[in-house]
Amino acid sequence: MRTQVAIIGAGPAGLLLSQLLHLQGIDSVVLESRSRQHVEGRIRAGILEPSTVELLREAGAHARLDREGLRHHGIEIAVEGERHRIPLDELTGGRWVTAYGQTKVVEDLIALRLAGGGDIRFETPALRLADIESNRPKLVFQEDGRECQLTCDFIAGCDGFHGIARSGIPEAVHQIRERLYPFAWLGILVEAEPVGHELVYARHSRGFALFSLRSPSLARNYIQCPPDEDLARWPDERIFEEMRLRLEDPAGRLVQSGRVLDKSLTPMRSFVIEPMQYGQLFLAGDAAHIVTPTGAKGLNLAAADVRLLSQALIEFYRSGATALLESYSTRALARVWKAQRFSWWMTSMLHKFPDESSFETRIHRAELDYLLSSRAAMTSLAENYVGLPF
Repeated sequence: MRTQVAIIGAGPAGLLLSQLLHLQGIDSVVLESRSRQHVEGRIRAGILEPSTVELLREAGAHARLDREGLRHHGIEIAVEGERHRIPLDELTGGRWVTAYGQTKVVEDLIALRLAGGGDIRFETPALRLADIESNRPKLVFQEDGRECQLTCDFIAGCDGFHGIARSGIPEAVHQIRERLYPFAWLGILVEAEPVGHELVYARHSRGFALFSLRSPSLARNYIQCPPDEDLARWPDERIFEEMRLRLEDPAGRLVQSGRVLDKSLTPMRSFVIEPMQYGQLFLAGDAAHIVTPTGAKGLNLAAADVRLLSQALIEFYRSGATALLESYSTRALARVWKAQRFSWWMTSMLHKFPDESSFETRIHRAELDYLLSSRAAMTSLAENYVGLPF
């Protein structure tokens, strides 16, 4: 079996890359270990930078996004109940972010690829990579209980943090940079009409909280908790009550109860592998890097990787030029580390660390006080939040 680009993973990165290549007449096969139902049902990120929306529009995956995406022209930060608005559009020359769940992005891209004759193979796990230093790398996968082999020009590893693609880069040539945080996010997706129309981040003596929304009828709420927390200890109403306490919203004007559609625990981790390429293997998205979700950068970084990788592959197939392919990792990592810095800063400033001293508590409060009283500081946050230019 032969294709031009073998893509491991039918998440946003792999699907978007396949679609962009398809539009330029470049063949790809997407291998996904999970079922279509599982892939389309995963609840993940929901804030899109303007550059990500632009790329989805370029890919043709924008019809539902244009209808249902919710524009956020600002965000709010609450400090012990006192809320302050940061006007993103006003501080960035009219740019904003769009609330549109990753689940919908995946649904849209799968439908688009299948309608265009795309080869997406669900429940078909990639097993191992071979000959990735040659011009004919191979991908061994399992289909219908038997091993098969896919020969290609390039392999795109878009299979997430727990996938196999990253193992294709030998330990002798890669470096892993990682930080684990001593807390997690307990998140719920709630069927309720959100009263607020923008995200509210809260730093509180009880811990961090985040109010966000996915649609006019769905809210996504998070609270900080220990990384080994037992979800059984958190019935729905206890989560609503804790959200109201941390947002100091006792009457439930912002946090409304409703039917909980999803409940999950998200560990806080920062991770980067360098380089993001080796031989004919190129990593994109969570296979190469994880950011804490505080800065809303995960899905947007994956899209940024795909933007660079698709441009490099298109240039190669048009002219045979390899300059963009050879510099892919360097260019991608420059953006990755800026996003890591921003996500680390937001996480450190807004969360309560278990071993935090009174001095550190006051430093974090001073950081927030400065941010919320300085137009220059708010501009810096806004520029990073809506996405730095390429």
